[in-house]
Amino acid sequence: MATTEDVLTHHLTCFGEGDLDGILSDYTAESIFFTPLGTLKGIDQIRPLFEGLIAEFGKPGASFEMTCQAVEGDCAFITWTAETADNSYELGTDTFVVKDGKIVAQSFAGKIVPKA
Repeated sequence: MATTEDVLTHHLTCFGEGDLDGILSDYTAESIFFTPLGTLKGIDQIRPLFEGLIAEFGKPGASFEMTCQAVEGDCAFITWTAETADNSYELGTDTFVVKDGKIVAQSFAGKIVPKA
């Protein structure tokens, strides 16, 4: 069984590689993803979010820097900054709850400044 740290490492690696199927394999049909724009439930609702992020972060010049990473039991917490052609992510933060090797709940919040 994958540990919380294993799942987080897999998730971040797949995101960095633009591997949508790998990212989605970390979730279940019952996973919940909380965002400032609303709650996503299940892989079918989570997929479009990551499709958009992969497209954005796949553009030339994108950068991502992890500023904090902590794992305790079933929970993981990260903070990060990023730059893309479209946005400046002055602060991003995600919290994950992992059960049985899958992300069952995740929350995201960030300060995102669109580029004109």
